[in-house]
Amino acid sequence: MIDLAKARTKLIEHLNWEITDKRVVEAVARVPREAFVSQEYQSAAYDDRPLSIGFGQTISQPYIVALMVQALELRGNEKVLEIGTGSGYEAAILAELTRQVVTVECIPELAESAGQLLERLGYSNVEVHLAGKALGWMENAPYDAIIVSAGAPSIHQILLGQLSWSGRLVIPVGSRWQQELMKITKLKEGDKVENLGGCYFVPLIGEGAWKD
Repeated sequence: MIDLAKARTKLIEHLNWEITDKRVVEAVARVPREAFVSQEYQSAAYDDRPLSIGFGQTISQPYIVALMVQALELRGNEKVLEIGTGSGYEAAILAELTRQVVTVECIPELAESAGQLLERLGYSNVEVHLAGKALGWMENAPYDAIIVSAGAPSIHQILLGQLSWSGRLVIPVGSRWQQELMKITKLKEGDKVENLGGCYFVPLIGEGAWKD
């Protein structure tokens, strides 16, 4: 049997080398990743790699989650939108760092299980919604930050429209098989776009996804 405490310590040591915002690393350390994976993957809960959560979806690699969350530049009082709840792991990390998290998931079974788990773990500042036809969650807009946990073919104006001025959008953009992690800061004088490097995510589903 693997020692999860030692595995978590090893992962956090690795993230401390890679992630400059130590608040993010501390948040990752506080969230029990083993709670978000099935019994089958318990021994790999703190491996720095994605793991299957069923329905063709994954819980993302901890380093990529930390990198994306760091790029949101959270200070503690923001309202954040997450596209792609999945297991609820990333939402939990966001909840450790900010005032309110609104997260949407298009697979009903995952939305239900993530909502129940987050509630059980005490994350009362997270709202889990089953995704509607429109990309995002317009009811609570605007958001200070938006994070998209699925690959998309382009940066979507509908998401930028749900972002407040000076807000940050982090989204993987590219093909179905390879993306670049993009950070867009919404500014009145023109959006600032930064490339954070290559990545691979499962494809977005629904509006804003590939047509075929």
